[in-house]
Amino acid sequence: MSGNARVTLTQLENYRFDNHFDGGHALLTDEPAPLGSDTGPSPSQLLVGAVANCLTASLLFAARKYRINLEPLACEASAEIGRNAQNRLRVLGITVTLRCGTPAVGQAQLARLLDTFEDFCTVTQSVAAAIPVSLTVLDADGSVLKAPAA
Repeated sequence: MSGNARVTLTQLENYRFDNHFDGGHALLTDEPAPLGSDTGPSPSQLLVGAVANCLTASLLFAARKYRINLEPLACEASAEIGRNAQNRLRVLGITVTLRCGTPAVGQAQLARLLDTFEDFCTVTQSVAAAIPVSLTVLDADGSVLKAPAA
């Protein structure tokens, strides 16, 4: 899949924006107080959500390709936000935990799936060029299938 991703923003009030995406999708965004009113996700939350969603979708795609049922998948992601050397707020790192909904241990092709699915995640690979992304994949019972790179 190639092409362009496009969004048009319109300021509604203060830091609240109406976002219109290709395909007719709309989303309200805002900054938390004291800048905004926290009436929608912030840009930092959208970034973390995009990484989490892309990794989850990439795992789902690869699992279906290898005919390994991991569904339903769940994902938790968080960003560490702090100050850089110039004292500017930045996303310093993103931590992602993917949870499989069914047991995966012992499945044929599981190791290959876990070694490759991240490489096909467009958003994460783009973001990870500038921001460290730490990924853990857990089996349905909580066993670690993939740990963050050391």
